Amino acid sequence: MVFAENKNDILKKIKDTNSFEDLEKLRLYYLGKKGVIPEALKGLASLSIDEKKTKGQEINIIKKFVEDILREQKTIIENSDIAKKIKQETIDVTLPPSIKTVGKIHPISQTIFNIIEIFGNLNYSVETGPDIETDFNNFTALNIPEHHPAREMQDTFYLDSDQKNNVLRTHTSPVQVRTMLTNKPPIKIIVPGRTYRSDSDATHAPMFHQVEGLVVNHNATMVDLKSTLVTFLEEFFEVKNLEYRFRPSYFPFTEPSAEMDVAYTKVNNKIKIGEGNNWLEILGCGMVNPIVLENCKIDSKIYQGFAFGMGIERLSMLKYGISDLRSFFDLNYRWLDHYGFSILHNQTRSGL
Repeated sequence: MVFAENKNDILKKIKDTNSFEDLEKLRLYYLGKKGVIPEALKGLASLSIDEKKTKGQEINIIKKFVEDILREQKTIIENSDIAKKIKQETIDVTLPPSIKTVGKIHPISQTIFNIIEIFGNLNYSVETGPDIETDFNNFTALNIPEHHPAREMQDTFYLDSDQKNNVLRTHTSPVQVRTMLTNKPPIKIIVPGRTYRSDSDATHAPMFHQVEGLVVNHNATMVDLKSTLVTFLEEFFEVKNLEYRFRPSYFPFTEPSAEMDVAYTKVNNKIKIGEGNNWLEILGCGMVNPIVLENCKIDSKIYQGFAFGMGIERLSMLKYGISDLRSFFDLNYRWLDHYGFSILHNQTRSGL
């Protein structure tokens, strides 16, 4: 029985282990299906109700103690292994690179360069902001209700800190809020950057990149929004006479709201953007909700605006034929060698 050992004896046994294999043996000994603690719990069945309460509490205290010590020792062993690897693995940064070791620009970085270049030609400026945001900037100012699903813990990374309600931003819209709070119209910006949501599969990642656009002035219209987006997509995908459609949608921060689809065909199992009988959702957009303008201290009776947002990984996947979003974040040099861009390629596009 586990009670034949006191806490000090258990502590010494666990602390004396220096490998995951030995630690796992102890875990199974104490906590496994046939371990001493589960067996002790089974033995409670033959006791009186009062004895069950007393003995049950004792066993649960021991169980929690063992679980905590095992967890602590696992961390210690992990840190020890990392320290050993750091000592053993060295890189001579003074060695000159060979032609084979010259780095390449990541597809996401290349896509951001292209986006900034295209919108720069349309007289948009680039704004950035912190990855850690307040609840107000990330949700409230954007007219997202208190009980909206986007605020749920399973969708949003909330941070423990002295300041309550801090989150890893779920979109780059908080930068739009910051810009409107600190600048008077006219405003014409794009906001590329990292965003975070609790999601992960072949088409979703817990960290990803977005670019959003915002225009606020006296006479912004849906027509301006449509022409801007069509111009951007034709430039980005290098197609002429892009086939597209706008569908009514709903976003708390825009009214009216729409989603934009582009036509596509599949050629050799790869998507070709621009024409075809199939439709693919590419972005969301709409006229800025007057409530959002008022929340950002802009008089909605004088000014109006439009906004749009799209995923940078999604744009990269469609343009460069990448099928799995998770590959963007794998440390795979062969993948980067295949999909990456040379520095000279970027300099040529930028006219340097």
